[in-house]
Amino acid sequence: MSRYASLFTDAPAPQGGAPVPAEDARYGILLVDDEPNVLKALSRVFREENYRVLTAPNAAEGLAVLAREKVHLIISDYKMPGMTGADFLGRVKQTHPDTIRIMLTGQANTGAVMGAINEGAVYKFILKPWDDDDLRVTVALALEQHDLIQKNRLLKKENVKKNKELSALSRLAVTHRSQLAILLHKHGKLTDQQTQSLYKLQQARHVPMVQLVLERGWVSEKDVRAVLRREHPIDEVALPEFRIEPALLDLVPISFCERQLVLPLKLDGRRLLLAVADPTDMGLIDDLRFLTGLEIQPALAGAQEMEAKLAALRGEDGASFKELETLVAGADPYENIEIVLEDEDQASLEELLRGTEEPPAIRLVNAIIIEAVRLGVSDVHVQPRTKSVVVRYRIDGVLRDKIHIPTSLQTSLVSRIKVMAEMDISERRRPQDGRITVKTPMRIVDMRISTLPTINGEKVVMRILDRGAAIFRIDEIGFPPKALDQLRRLITKPQGIILATGPTGSGKTSTLYALLQHGATPEKNYVTIEDPVEYYMDLAGQVLIREKIGLDFATVLRAILRQDPDVILLGEIRDLETAEVAFHAALTGHVVFSTLHTNSAVATIARLVDLGLKPFVLASALEGIVAQRLVRRICTECREPAEPDPAVLALLGPLFAGGGIPAFKGRGCRTCDQTGYHGRAPIFELLAPDDRLRDLIGRGAPMLDIDAAARATGTGTLLEDARDKVAAGITTPEEVLRVLGAQVHVTEGPP
Repeated sequence: MSRYASLFTDAPAPQGGAPVPAEDARYGILLVDDEPNVLKALSRVFREENYRVLTAPNAAEGLAVLAREKVHLIISDYKMPGMTGADFLGRVKQTHPDTIRIMLTGQANTGAVMGAINEGAVYKFILKPWDDDDLRVTVALALEQHDLIQKNRLLKKENVKKNKELSALSRLAVTHRSQLAILLHKHGKLTDQQTQSLYKLQQARHVPMVQLVLERGWVSEKDVRAVLRREHPIDEVALPEFRIEPALLDLVPISFCERQLVLPLKLDGRRLLLAVADPTDMGLIDDLRFLTGLEIQPALAGAQEMEAKLAALRGEDGASFKELETLVAGADPYENIEIVLEDEDQASLEELLRGTEEPPAIRLVNAIIIEAVRLGVSDVHVQPRTKSVVVRYRIDGVLRDKIHIPTSLQTSLVSRIKVMAEMDISERRRPQDGRITVKTPMRIVDMRISTLPTINGEKVVMRILDRGAAIFRIDEIGFPPKALDQLRRLITKPQGIILATGPTGSGKTSTLYALLQHGATPEKNYVTIEDPVEYYMDLAGQVLIREKIGLDFATVLRAILRQDPDVILLGEIRDLETAEVAFHAALTGHVVFSTLHTNSAVATIARLVDLGLKPFVLASALEGIVAQRLVRRICTECREPAEPDPAVLALLGPLFAGGGIPAFKGRGCRTCDQTGYHGRAPIFELLAPDDRLRDLIGRGAPMLDIDAAARATGTGTLLEDARDKVAAGITTPEEVLRVLGAQVHVTEGPP
């Protein structure tokens, strides 16, 4: 065996030959948990990786291992006897700050875990039960980060001398003697409040006043220069005409010039011609006179011109020290995501953008999104309450409180999400909408963001749409056999409209894509119009609605009809205009699939008539209506027979109250996170109009007559399909009651 084999296997190093270094070059991973089975399971996760895996049954033993072994990464449980995981990782941060610290816990809603995050003791936390592949990816990324930190630390050491020089020069130059804000106020360009705000901001940020004025956007550079010409009649220079000698930059370093917006142009004897963006800062000019030992002759130049000239002097290969300083300033290179902090309602945009490097908020926002993707969450709610902010995940259609966050971090989280979604962070009084595309170690997802002002602060809801989600086949969705046969016949028709109805999140789009894909061939032209695009289908031309620029459903649908489509999927019918275009398309030789928010199949007819659609158009074009809901599935790992609650059966009406229906429940296990449910199943109601029903619809008959005619065709109800799924052990009566509500007045079967 080669002498290098010991680096990749657990085999001992061969004897003889060149000596093998005593230090093991592999990454060291320490697993700390008081449950032996968990330690074994974690060890198996990294069995095929080239890591040194060390274990400890408690925090004290973990500290002992750290004292004698080199460890790059720690995965610790939270709830352990003696010392909790939060305290343990806090100790590790003090004694071994370079070690990456991950907490694996089922206690994500405790104050102690949040405290550990706020203190920086935890790089990342993962909720139990974990996913092996996700854990491996997380550890691999963390170890890459560890290496990057070390490289950045070396880079920082190499630049210590330059950093000290820059700091010293900055201290010399920051005298805050600029009169620019006062002059602009004098000429009516700034208000009293704006002037005071600028001086406070300069005291906090230590940057030139002219830079702050231009950043705020209160006064244009043209107006600034006009005021300076009037108050300070000094020479003006055109910087592109000057060639800067390297010797001049030895007198005034370029890093100093970038910080203070000055530039040495020409040395004539003992007189230095100096371009300045703010000639009113006499303190800066006095400091430069002392620093260089020369007489300073200031000349006015534009701030933007100066920044361009300095960038050209740096050259393409020379990164500015400001960039290097940003790179090496933090210990965590993954913490360069901007976080926006705000404290007062009157905070300006500049003040909001100042607090963009708060590590707890950065870790928390990233953790919220990563955990949501890992757990298959459909919606994330960031909801402010009186004493805390709670992050709620909608899993299998049910909201669960997962993380409680101190109110001090509320504005950081909301502003960070708004920056990612390209919203207006200074507007906190009106609802806003936006989108984010997030790339996680697991997959790429699109997130639809909505903010809503509440009495406790802004609430944020993030709808997660998985780009890589597979489209179901029509026979995989869960239609009853009779309805499935009917549906297959409907979608073979060359024209007409088929609607999927139900509330938000009931799986309507998944059903329509299954219908769209069934029998799809390159011989037809498929087009979808959605907001947003929830599934990606190569065979179809997919259009994303952008109402902000006037690209709404009706406009796009009219344009698509000139694109020679065969099959059209319309994301939603929202108004009469869209309904009329969709139904007329169905009457003129196109197959149209669309959705509508209604409670049942028959209620869909009433809704379309209420929108203003003519009854005879509705009767002619409508081919089928699929009403559906999603109920939680009983976990197959812990399912067991159960005696149904008579009170629940009574609320569900005679179909259930008659008894004789076998029932099951989930006992609760690791797979279902002790809930008894894992995944969701649909319940359906399919209405396919016959000639009599079309006649009633076209004549505008009462809904009771239409409902009776629908039942006469053998159309089943949502409740009947739910009863069959309860009897099959797919769901529970309690879940049916949660989704469909009380059915006291329901009668069994068709009249």
